[in-house]
Amino acid sequence: MDETSGLTAVPVTGISRPDPPAQPPGGVEPAPPVVRVLPLRHPGRWVATALVLVLVAQFLHGLVTNPFYQWDRFGYWFLRPVVLEGLVITLQVTALSAVFGLLGGTVLALCRLSHNPVLRAVSWAYIWLLRSVPLIVVLLFLYNIQALYGTLSLGVPFGPALFTFDESRLATDMAVAVAGLSLTEAAYAAEVVRGGILSVDQGQYEAAASLGLPKRYQFARIVLPQALRTITPNYVNQLVGLIKSTSLVFYVSLLDLFGVVSSLGSTYPGDIVPLLMVATVWYLVLTSLLSAVQYHVERHLSRGALRTPPQAPLRRARAAVRKCTVRLGGRGFA
Repeated sequence: MDETSGLTAVPVTGISRPDPPAQPPGGVEPAPPVVRVLPLRHPGRWVATALVLVLVAQFLHGLVTNPFYQWDRFGYWFLRPVVLEGLVITLQVTALSAVFGLLGGTVLALCRLSHNPVLRAVSWAYIWLLRSVPLIVVLLFLYNIQALYGTLSLGVPFGPALFTFDESRLATDMAVAVAGLSLTEAAYAAEVVRGGILSVDQGQYEAAASLGLPKRYQFARIVLPQALRTITPNYVNQLVGLIKSTSLVFYVSLLDLFGVVSSLGSTYPGDIVPLLMVATVWYLVLTSLLSAVQYHVERHLSRGALRTPPQAPLRRARAAVRKCTVRLGGRGFA
């Protein structure tokens, strides 16, 4: 017993202290064992991949070896001047209709969003009518406009005419085709543009208004750049449909790509299939080029909106090949 504190020291038993770890010779600890983590296996994915590859290989084999396609005649017709002339007309009609359709659609979309009830009603009626009537009907109406209206004039409403136009000079085959496609395209483009404008958050409008910016500046600098990210893929989809819709201008006596192929098929009935393949391949080329342009436009518009912009297709393909090579080479099947 400690006389100064008045406490008795009791020895503690039953508690064992761990022995200190044995030090290796030289005082250097061994490296921890390497644990290899294998990725989760997906056998169903590989079975599906093999099945798809077999089906694609069978399709390509039949496409190449089937004599019915007459690939020698396809090569003969593919770059013929008459086919290229029809291709140029298709490009001209598509480009003009796309520009006029987008301009008209933008005006119609702004009218739909206007506070003026007359503008809203007229734009809604136009969109409703042109989306309801088939394109071929619109083209045929415009093609026979001389029978519907004897003269076209510009003057005082319900009064005398100041200027009279010669319809035979105005209503050419190219003008009828571009006008019909543009009128129909404007109705669809209006909804695309309106949807893109409505996709912009309402807070953007409030922030622009709080800064005291004019309405035009708000739309041109704040609303429209954000709306373009939504408008671009949808309108490019419309352009793809527009390229294919140009095949209907054959019915208004305009020999575009499809019109030339149809005429040649009537003259050379034995080459119908290779001629159709020529038109198919050219349409595939046009839509592929349009898709490439769409990718670069979307990549440009995504700057500042996405942390990592989408990679180029070639770079994505290289990364996928490299990943598959690493997995097949040493890390097992994923």
